[in-house]
Amino acid sequence: QFQAINCASIRFRTMKAQHLLLALPVAQSFTATVHQTSFVSRNAEQVTPGRASTAIWDTEGDIDVATRDKIASLLQQGSAPSLTVEESEGLCGMPWKSSIDSSLDEDALLYMPFWEWQMNFMKENLTNLRTISTCSEVSEDPVDFSYKENSRKGARIVSTCYASDEYRKIRMTYYDAGDNTQVFNSVWYPNPKYNLPILGIDLLSFNRKKYLAIVDFQPIHDDEEDHAIPFEKHLKPIKEKYDSLKGRMSSKFYDETQFFSQEMLFARFEDESVISEDLFPAFQQYVKTHLNLMHEAEPVSEEMPFILERQRAYDTYSAQRDPATGLFTAMFGEEWADGFVYDFLFALSSRQEESKQSTSR
Repeated sequence: QFQAINCASIRFRTMKAQHLLLALPVAQSFTATVHQTSFVSRNAEQVTPGRASTAIWDTEGDIDVATRDKIASLLQQGSAPSLTVEESEGLCGMPWKSSIDSSLDEDALLYMPFWEWQMNFMKENLTNLRTISTCSEVSEDPVDFSYKENSRKGARIVSTCYASDEYRKIRMTYYDAGDNTQVFNSVWYPNPKYNLPILGIDLLSFNRKKYLAIVDFQPIHDDEEDHAIPFEKHLKPIKEKYDSLKGRMSSKFYDETQFFSQEMLFARFEDESVISEDLFPAFQQYVKTHLNLMHEAEPVSEEMPFILERQRAYDTYSAQRDPATGLFTAMFGEEWADGFVYDFLFALSSRQEESKQSTSR
């Protein structure tokens, strides 16, 4: 039922919309005043008939009115009613109260308090919070990435996706494999009319013995002096309070000079108490600070195409290096894992073959 509701509106897409959208002059078309429920690229925003409302089109990039109208007719027959935030979370069974391993206590879901706190924070503080699709857009039969389970191996994964006036996209993923592995991952992509870093959160636990945590304002520009440094002053006082979160990232998967700031919270630890005593309050403060920066930022609408392109570069870099791809492949199969990484987690990304072709032109 959830897949039918969630994927219907993109049933007729035959290409990734963002590959078209990034080539369009989006700066003049990010918002539109509408007077009735109308098609938007992912899920239609419900607007009270007869009352004007400013709608932000929910997509991986935003299209002008003419282009939107051209493809609207193809999607109308597959469009579905929007789900409320509560409905989308409820259909996924979130928040979970017990692990897939029924022999474990409730506290086996180590990072569920982070999920619940973030959901409540979003509902209370974001403007016009709404759900957007968790489906791929690359075939006539879109894959819904909201839930996947391997009961034989004892693992499940759930994902939800949202947008607000402040953020183009906020995705949340929770992976539960009992004591073997617990993961909470979330990425907040700012509305591209704001030249701000991406908020990235990645929290992992392995065998209740080894823990890894990353929380960062991830700069999207090559020159960190022009992008990260102006914001790091807000993070340094927070980081200074938590010695356990001042680690350095390994270069095995990522180059910490690309898309990572100097004030990144990074920790490898074996003392589980660090999660509640240090990581949880630091995570909350970073999330609150990111939204505060959003409220203080001045719109730079003329830079929207460039900012979207840099968000795309971030997605491509991350998709090609994500160390979790191997885990997803082992649990859910290579085809699903590849689609999940490239078409959901980092949906603006280009696969390596696409990147090579683009570079050679």
